[in-house]
Order: sequence, then C-alpha cells, then structure tokens
Amino acid sequence: MAKQRLVCRDCHRVVALDDERCPACNSTSLSEDWAGYVVIAHPEESEIAQEMEVTEPGAYALKVR
Repeated sequence: MAKQRLVCRDCHRVVALDDERCPACNSTSLSEDWAGYVVIAHPEESEIAQEMEVTEPGAYALKVR
C-alpha cells in the first residue's frame, strides 16, 4: 500500500504528495520511505520536539530513509 504523503529527509516534516519542496525548510530532498508519525502542537513545551530539534508545529515522521 502506497503512502499518501512525502517526508522531508532534512527536517522530517510530512508534506503533501504533490509538493516539490518542503514548506518548512525549503529542501527538495523528499522521501516516500518513512515510518512513524507524530503531530507536535507546542514544540516549545515538547520533549519529543526538543529531541527531534523541531521548532515549528506540524506533522513529522520519526524515521526517514
């Protein structure tokens, strides 16, 4: 089963399948091969966001290949 989304290899942000660039970091290095999904609403208060070095709210993949 194909994934419905792409993920940025640089910042792990989940992006739409038809996006050519990551809206968060402007990278063109996108992958269909990813696992795990986390939504971070308040990165300044999140230990997971700190561990992942996330500063912006959004959806992120835990592992990107």
